[in-house]
Amino acid sequence: MKTHSNDRLPHEREWQLQEAKNRLSQVVNSALHDGPQTITLRGKPAVVVVAFDEYQRLTQPRTDLSQFFRQSPLCDVELDLSRSADLSREVEL
Repeated sequence: MKTHSNDRLPHEREWQLQEAKNRLSQVVNSALHDGPQTITLRGKPAVVVVAFDEYQRLTQPRTDLSQFFRQSPLCDVELDLSRSADLSREVEL
């Protein structure tokens, strides 16, 4: 198991694919207790194993879109959404 590289979180660990296959239960336990585990393929990061709770936290929207707009500091700003009646201008392509 290699230690983390500079672009990874301190608790992240990197595993070569063959080592991850041979030690899958350790990779899973490390993901559950120590945080994300990166599996490399031909020396490059390929996938990350994360605990299911962490996956849910990362993939759930924090708020829905309508709630986001309601909570916006600009929610009381009046927008002029009317369309201009001016003729379009010619553009040379």
